[in-house]
Amino acid sequence: MTAEPPLALRPTPKAPPIRTAMVLAAGLGKRMRPLTATRPKPMVEVAGKPLIDHALDRLRSAGVQRAVVNVHYLADALESHMRRAKGIEVLISDERDHLLETGGGIVKALPLIEDDHFLAINSDNLWFDGPIDAIHLLGDRWDDAQMDALLLLVPLARANCHRGQGDFHMDPAGRLTRRKPGRVAPFVFTGVQLLAKRLFDNEPIEPFSMNRMFDKAIASGRLYGLVHQGLWFDVGSPPAIPQTEALLSHG
Repeated sequence: MTAEPPLALRPTPKAPPIRTAMVLAAGLGKRMRPLTATRPKPMVEVAGKPLIDHALDRLRSAGVQRAVVNVHYLADALESHMRRAKGIEVLISDERDHLLETGGGIVKALPLIEDDHFLAINSDNLWFDGPIDAIHLLGDRWDDAQMDALLLLVPLARANCHRGQGDFHMDPAGRLTRRKPGRVAPFVFTGVQLLAKRLFDNEPIEPFSMNRMFDKAIASGRLYGLVHQGLWFDVGSPPAIPQTEALLSHG
């Protein structure tokens, strides 16, 4: 009989495929004014198509089967656009009556999410894959025994159109800690993340940022990061659109 290998040498069980994504699309888009005066921010066009369509393209190419999209500002227009989505099931989490921010929006949508871990993406970020699909990389890296959240990060030097000072430090194991006030951090959060449903246990349906959940995961040593191998653009304001399109046109 072959002896069992030591626990430390046993391979980590492969995580189930990512089947569901929460697409955060309910924001007011204040930084994108005046373009958002008549349309929700996820429907602002970059490189010939709405931002949210770029996001759905990434989900479909990774084999994600269901997108849960929250709506608030100009919700009718966004919901109508989502009804025309092809190749992926779209469910709407309605926040017309009360905007819940990123964390509260996810909590409200949890009854529509059947999986123990799921993808969450900001609909206004724009990313393109490198040699390997970023969503597949997140799924392959996921370790349910160690992680409650796995964030896709980009080095600050490759954060196109981004004006911040970075968000996180990462240790050799991939665990994340916050940037200290007044300092620079080497990694920027892309708005793409893989989350364990348990992270939201006992959280109320109320307005709050995902920063609350990040701090919760940091406190337990269960917030991890993965470096994106492709391109990422911070399309947060009107001037960022031509900048992004110019960078894309030059390869």
